[in-house]
Amino acid sequence: MIKAYAATDLGAKLTPFEFELPSIQPDEVCIAVDYCGLCHSDLSMINNDWGVTQYPLVPGHEVVGKVVEKGEAVTTFEVGDVVGLGWHCGYCNHCQYCEDGDKNLCAEAQGTIVQRHGGFAEKVVAQAQSVVKLPHGMNPATAGPLFCGGITVFNPLLQFDISPLSKVAVIGVGGLGHLAIKFLKAFGCEITAFSHSPKKTQALLDMGAHHVLNTNDAEAVAQASGRFDLILCTINVTMNWDAFITTLAPKGRLHFLGVPLEPLSFDLTPMLFKQLAVSSSPVGSPANIAKMLEFAALHQIEPIVESFHFDQVNEAIEKMEKGELRYRAVLHF
Repeated sequence: MIKAYAATDLGAKLTPFEFELPSIQPDEVCIAVDYCGLCHSDLSMINNDWGVTQYPLVPGHEVVGKVVEKGEAVTTFEVGDVVGLGWHCGYCNHCQYCEDGDKNLCAEAQGTIVQRHGGFAEKVVAQAQSVVKLPHGMNPATAGPLFCGGITVFNPLLQFDISPLSKVAVIGVGGLGHLAIKFLKAFGCEITAFSHSPKKTQALLDMGAHHVLNTNDAEAVAQASGRFDLILCTINVTMNWDAFITTLAPKGRLHFLGVPLEPLSFDLTPMLFKQLAVSSSPVGSPANIAKMLEFAALHQIEPIVESFHFDQVNEAIEKMEKGELRYRAVLHF
């Protein structure tokens, strides 16, 4: 039996739980979990915010560990390899998007914690094509958040051809936003951090932001008119989106990585005449995860994490709910 931590009902605290691990299929690997990041999506699943949760739920989709068993058809990994697993644990592998390398857009992509048990457990099973090996020298104790939070902010930098000449803003510097700043700094971009907390200003500058603007200061936001090529929005609260759209340069883009709790509302007119875009994206393909990991290893980019033992999982969740984490939580046995 596999030992784990699970929510047994809607919004319940996580408690010790045991389950029987299914036999691995020919195209799957079994990973012994060493570390697992805590993501806000885990909380959304615990609370059934998306209506797809099945209880008992073992959360956890930022897994880092070692391959301890592999299916007979798996040739890309060996037992003992240190690997990671993110939001998706499998794909159809035959649709247009899978064949084009955009596996994260596969309509049949399987969620690591959707209708199956995730990484808050001793072991987890996943399709080998969804698993990525850690580059040599990468710290496994901090790598977990890269497999969801990291790829979520890195993917649009690839998709929209961000260059060292790009001026990019980040709205909300928490678990996602701090990683966005780290990646953008390595890209060589001019970075502006939007934050509602003036107390964070020096920390954001130290992190790599060139400018910090208070989201509650309408005058400061207005002074940034026409400045940004890309704005990455990591928050889920409703804001004055028209104000942020005015800060975009011609052909600029407001890109959502968090899911606002209310429908978006904005004036199309300024977007039309400046050829602006509003868009969003989910995580990324295994191929892009691998690129991100190599980039992170090359530039020595690590998530800023707080470490918790698995029996402290509820304490970690509580800190996340209160917005007190700096900036991600990683659980370990």
